[in-house]
Amino acid sequence: MKLGPGARNQCENAVTALHSSPLHGCKCKRGMKREKNCLSIYWSLHQSFLHGMNLVENSPYELVDKGFDYVRLASIAAGSEVGMTTMNRCLDAAKACNVDETCQKLRTEYVSACIKPTVKPGPCNQAKCNKALRKFFDRVPPEYTHELLFCPCTDTACAERRRQTIVPACSYESKEKPNCLTILHSCKTDYVCRSRWVQFQYNCQPSTQTASGCKLENYGACLLSYTGIIGSLITPNYIDNSTSNVAPWCSCSASGNQQGQCSSFLSSFTDNDCLKNAILAFGNGTDLNATPNQSAHSIPTSNPQEAASTLLVPKETEDPLFRQMLPTQSAQEGKLWSKSTDMSPGISNGVPSILKPVQWSPVLLTLAYYCHH
Repeated sequence: MKLGPGARNQCENAVTALHSSPLHGCKCKRGMKREKNCLSIYWSLHQSFLHGMNLVENSPYELVDKGFDYVRLASIAAGSEVGMTTMNRCLDAAKACNVDETCQKLRTEYVSACIKPTVKPGPCNQAKCNKALRKFFDRVPPEYTHELLFCPCTDTACAERRRQTIVPACSYESKEKPNCLTILHSCKTDYVCRSRWVQFQYNCQPSTQTASGCKLENYGACLLSYTGIIGSLITPNYIDNSTSNVAPWCSCSASGNQQGQCSSFLSSFTDNDCLKNAILAFGNGTDLNATPNQSAHSIPTSNPQEAASTLLVPKETEDPLFRQMLPTQSAQEGKLWSKSTDMSPGISNGVPSILKPVQWSPVLLTLAYYCHH
């Protein structure tokens, strides 16, 4: 549809009006029931990212009002808690998850969804696998997910256990690595994936001006943002036996004149001091910026004696879910994020109050009409 000569001015006027309205400051909650709907409104109000300006000055998600005591969290599986071993924090993290009802249930769900079917031949259901992964990382408290994903390893067996946490053979691996810009472009076409990517960029911005290496000096926010992109087209994971070497399953080969853009995307993971320091700090049980007066959740057990007997198992093979997480034939990549994950516990049913119910004001309709044609 061809617009008249005054369309540009009308679009700019609509944008200006929206910037001065309460709607412009709205945010969404990760994992909320109508997350995708909320994010579609957010991106209608923030056009610059959609039109190629990739400067990340804010996140579409609300700030998480929780500090993380990394010394406390690391000690959960490091041996200072009753019934824990000191042999392998990754193994202890799996055992701690098995004690917690929500963690055990959702971990079992995603492992079952991600392992290759044993009855009928063929690849796993990658979309189903990733949806279950997103549900796990959105609903289970970081006290458990962080220990499973960021536990420190000093040997190959431990590193492989940690790498298999998100069942890479099903969740993202394919016969050949796709080009990084291809998967990034596909991610940006979806509201949820794009928003998780922007949140990661915002919370994990590196800086040489801070002691932590993070611009925002918040390791907890960075790690939460990292787990937020697991289960997407740009899912990252460990690439070797190092504690902090992570990257998405993609390559910058054959990028042509876009080599610089591709390398920049990949370096957000491979050469990001903020992310590396956050992972290392969690593994070491240190945090340069733990929020005061905010404590982490304790690991609940209905029967301490039963929990201790469950956790005091010396052999790594005692984690039954890990035995299921064997490499499976990967499925072809499909479009993910068709549906956002269900609401996390404690999150309001629906969008923020300012957006519920959704009412498209005349100025927003004007913006949509003139700025999307």
